[in-house]
Amino acid sequence: MSTAGATGGKFTLLSFTGKTRALHLTWVAFFISFIVWFNHAPLLGSIRDAFQLTEQQVKALLIINVALTIPARIIIGMLVDKFGPKTIYSTLLAAGGVLCLAFANAGSYEQLALIRFLLGFVGAGFVIGIRMIGEWYPARQLGLAEGIYAGWGNFGSAAAAMLLPTVALAFGGEHGWRYAIGMTGLLALIYAAVYYKAAHNTPKGSTYFKPKKSGAMEVTSKGDFVLYLVMNVPLYAALAVLAWKLSPTGLKLLGAETVDAIYMVLITLYTYQAYRMYQVNKDIFHNPSPEIHRYKFRQVAVLNLIYMVTFGSELAVVSMLPLYFQDTFGLSQVMAGLLGGSFAVIVLFARPGGGLISDKVGRKKTLNVVLAGVSVGYLLMGTMDAQWPLFLAVLVTVGCALFVHAGNGAVFAMVPLIKRRMTGQIAGMVGAYGNVGAVLFLTVLSFFTPQIFFLVIAAAAIVALAAVIFLLDEPKGHMVETLPDGTVQMIEVV
Repeated sequence: MSTAGATGGKFTLLSFTGKTRALHLTWVAFFISFIVWFNHAPLLGSIRDAFQLTEQQVKALLIINVALTIPARIIIGMLVDKFGPKTIYSTLLAAGGVLCLAFANAGSYEQLALIRFLLGFVGAGFVIGIRMIGEWYPARQLGLAEGIYAGWGNFGSAAAAMLLPTVALAFGGEHGWRYAIGMTGLLALIYAAVYYKAAHNTPKGSTYFKPKKSGAMEVTSKGDFVLYLVMNVPLYAALAVLAWKLSPTGLKLLGAETVDAIYMVLITLYTYQAYRMYQVNKDIFHNPSPEIHRYKFRQVAVLNLIYMVTFGSELAVVSMLPLYFQDTFGLSQVMAGLLGGSFAVIVLFARPGGGLISDKVGRKKTLNVVLAGVSVGYLLMGTMDAQWPLFLAVLVTVGCALFVHAGNGAVFAMVPLIKRRMTGQIAGMVGAYGNVGAVLFLTVLSFFTPQIFFLVIAAAAIVALAAVIFLLDEPKGHMVETLPDGTVQMIEVV
């Protein structure tokens, strides 16, 4: 038996060697993926005018953009655990770049919607970096490192909101938005090659642990298996909600027969996934897992719920906020983009801050505080309207965002400490719940006012807070992994 972990040493950012090099390469990859994913949000005014879109068509684009990311994060989580972050991130960026160029050249609303749906896959890039950073950093630095990776990467949505309207204006004309979006696609293609050449999956001499079985997550008790089945239902239900929203009773973008076919496909996929889950985990029904290898799937379930609220609301708010400021306060597209980006801009320090505080004072305590702040923040945003002074609306928005981003950082300060060889799959499931939240909240927005939208998020945050208080355990001790030669390695989680 031996003790193993990621590389140790002092935490530094002013370097481009070792683990710091891996961190910088990876957060830039995530930053670019987020620019690609949300490059349409600050340009929706121009896109709306170019295609003469209705309000419901605009809102449909917002929901479509986050829908495919739900299954994508599960799939990418499995692929990264099997093939490693280097190959998967490079491939994802290259595919996103091609789709960006296609979106910039779309000639109809149907093309916009289809390509935007496919671009949702690039949102799964987040999962890849969680595994990569987990390989390079020890537990005592992991929250901060994951927070920097995710926070600086998430800033891509703010960068898009702040810069792309100006880029489009610089190109000028009715096609300025096309050039701005096309440039982000070229950037993604270039960096895909850079990342493949420069990144490495693990420090030299370290083992890249892979799941023993593929196709589903491993659980270690019968009760956890049942909970695993239950927690997969919302992933498919969110896609069903999207199909319903696009049906003849909603936006009328899909025919009734098509929607019925989608429902049947989703039911079939869930049934097949349940079968694969049983195939991977059937041993636990006959031979209980040794105590040393057990983990609580309940931990994953609670983190799913938290991230549904924090990152789900972030995706939803970042998608709608520029247009919300533009319409509510009568601002120009450029100014609305700048102010709308205020929700995302503080991610640069708030998400790393959430991770750092988790490292220092404990994961559970940090989640309690940030979820309380998220609840209050959205309650206040639910009272905003055109009568508010603009500076006060921005101040409340930034204050709420501070807790939202810190909560995201606190969640992923804990994810890599549950089971190392399945970090990609766990991150994929937790990340997918972020998109479940986005679909849920944006669907609420499509039916109700922005004020109701914010209040619904506040209520969800209160439920998540209760789950943390009563169900979440603080990580302690060690994770146990086994090398191919049978050697047992103990990986610290404190």
